[in-house]
Amino acid sequence: MSRYKGTTYSKLTAINAELDVVSASISATIPTATAAEIADIDNAINTANKAAGSVVFDTTNSKLKIATGANANSTWVDASGANAVTPS
Repeated sequence: MSRYKGTTYSKLTAINAELDVVSASISATIPTATAAEIADIDNAINTANKAAGSVVFDTTNSKLKIATGANANSTWVDASGANAVTPS
């Protein structure tokens, strides 16, 4: 963990880990996956607890992705809305 102005930030240390963001008042744990895993319809990121609005950190492209639906083949869209991946 590193500190900046009283806020603690963790570093991504392993692929398929979780990205932890911690501050004095808010904490979030975000699942991580590679671009290939996000695109794989049979990967757990697409089959276990996926819901519209689910978030995953794409470790290949260093971007947040947001699920558009709960189905395994529901599209993941970059948080910026610029790119989309439909698992197949």
